[in-house]
Amino acid sequence: MALVNYANLDFSQIKSTLREYLRNNSNFTDYDFEGSNLSTILDVLAYNTYLASYNANMVSNECFIDSATLRENVVALARNIGYTPRSKKSSTATISFIVDTTGITPAPTSITLNKGPIATSGGTFAGNSYIFSIMDDVTVPVVNNIAVFDLLPIHEGPYLTETYTYSSRNPNQRFLINNAGADTDLIRVRVGTNSSTSKRVYAKQDSLFDIDGDSRVYFLQEVEDERYEIIFGDGVFGKALSEGNVVEINYLTTSGGGANGLSQFSFNGRMTYVRNGVTYPISQGISIITTDIAATGGDVIEKVDSIKKFAPRIYASQNRALTANDYETLIPAKIYPETESISVFGGEELIPPQYGKVFISIKPRTGEFLPNLIKENIKRDLKKYAVAGIVPEILDLKYLYLEVTSNIYYNTNQAPSSSEVAAVVQSNIESYADSSELNKYGARFKYSKFLKIVDDSHEAITSNITSVAMRRDVRAALNTLAEYQIGFGNQFHIARMSGYNIRSSAFRVAGITQNVYIGDIPNTNRENGTLFLFTLDNPASRNPIIVRRNVGRIDYIKGIITLNPINIQSTQKVIDGQSVIQVVATPQSNDVIGLQDLYLQLDVNNSVFEVITDSIASGLDPSASSYTVSSSYNYNRGLLVKP
Repeated sequence: MALVNYANLDFSQIKSTLREYLRNNSNFTDYDFEGSNLSTILDVLAYNTYLASYNANMVSNECFIDSATLRENVVALARNIGYTPRSKKSSTATISFIVDTTGITPAPTSITLNKGPIATSGGTFAGNSYIFSIMDDVTVPVVNNIAVFDLLPIHEGPYLTETYTYSSRNPNQRFLINNAGADTDLIRVRVGTNSSTSKRVYAKQDSLFDIDGDSRVYFLQEVEDERYEIIFGDGVFGKALSEGNVVEINYLTTSGGGANGLSQFSFNGRMTYVRNGVTYPISQGISIITTDIAATGGDVIEKVDSIKKFAPRIYASQNRALTANDYETLIPAKIYPETESISVFGGEELIPPQYGKVFISIKPRTGEFLPNLIKENIKRDLKKYAVAGIVPEILDLKYLYLEVTSNIYYNTNQAPSSSEVAAVVQSNIESYADSSELNKYGARFKYSKFLKIVDDSHEAITSNITSVAMRRDVRAALNTLAEYQIGFGNQFHIARMSGYNIRSSAFRVAGITQNVYIGDIPNTNRENGTLFLFTLDNPASRNPIIVRRNVGRIDYIKGIITLNPINIQSTQKVIDGQSVIQVVATPQSNDVIGLQDLYLQLDVNNSVFEVITDSIASGLDPSASSYTVSSSYNYNRGLLVKP
């Protein structure tokens, strides 16, 4: 009998197969395989087979990027398709200080801040101390005995140098950055002859386009232990090294995001000036450092899951931006690594369509909006990949907030108090609100999943009645005649044909001395309607007075509110220094999506979670005579406006 192939890696099955094989062998007739020493031999054989099968399976898995688990293998497989994973990112701060040269002799005409360490954290920050450095010398003039170093960017991490001498007799020579944690965006590579003190700067290149045999470029790849290797050209693609060339590599090793938020610095740099060919150090007259922008932008090295996601997509894009997926891949991977989430859609999808344009909305890792300078840099870098005739437009982030009202019923016999149940529910909802399932473009609020999270929060919870509302915060252009279009990306629910299906916060307009609110009246087709302005004696009042009609229109199907040109003078709500009008609507479906450039967020602070005693489950009212009933249609919480 031939030994059969094994269907899985189960130790017991392997041993059983070996035992059956021996039993069918005439040489082992009448052997007791359970009690004899042969059982021990079978254990050894089965264990050896098990280990060999396991190792073969693991080796096979590590050969494919989808199944590989070791970072070195994933990186090597990504390298085969031209993808270099993102390195750690150093926190960057902006500082200013002055140097008073009064009393310094000979008097300097300019001062140079030498590359290397510049500042240290003033004391400890989150229990650690940090060094900040610059990668290049900075020289400023001295005017009236004052040298001003203004808006100087500094980067977290010690300044390190690797030096190599090229030898053609060593075919296996490698130019390695020997320390893990380098920020590859801050690497400086210089090459010179062994007899020269000056070195030429080489630039990082990630493709073979636009270079020739004289281009001073280098290529970078990640190697083992999260280190990096510098690769020079061969004389065809990039300038080749010559015998005896000295290669100097300057870089920073960073802690990643550990220094984010640091704003207190002490000077720890080196400054010099030159007079008559003599270099003099400066150690006096240095002012206290002023922090213009606190440290931000630090990040960890790209994770394995991210490499598996982006490497095949970069390969599929072939370094060209043609489809929306190409833009969504190239921008975070090659142009703006600080992207947390991105949404891209063509102008033909808009109403009215804008042909020949592609619209990009980016959520950065830090902050909410992209500075205009970064927007322009992204559009400039996209030109290397974009197809001629396609104009990229970068839109500001638009939040679509969700507010929920949840009445939570609980069994008093299984919880010491309603406050404990409320605290657990609040904690679980906050975790869900912070999860990646919501905080991204193209996200979907899954109503049934939300209900399950609430129900599973505590064993005492018996049920919950939850309603959902959508909110947009519209930034008002004060004292300016402007038109506003507010898109929700989801169909509106019409609860009343008499109107007041949407709500807004208070604001004031030219010509009306009272606070006004936005209201709506649906047309008979239940697809669109008109808008009006009304006033109330107080936000809880149910007696509105309409003061201006036909101020805009509403499309219930597409979820779009359009205000005709209107002069808004002030708003009741001011958020982060911006005057805003909050507009609330009820979705037709409780499964809400973040359409196109809408970034979905669950606003826990403006949601209501009320814990109610389940008198039936608690045994307090078995007949349900006094059971508290919650409405499933409590969309506006009984109010006509947004408080």
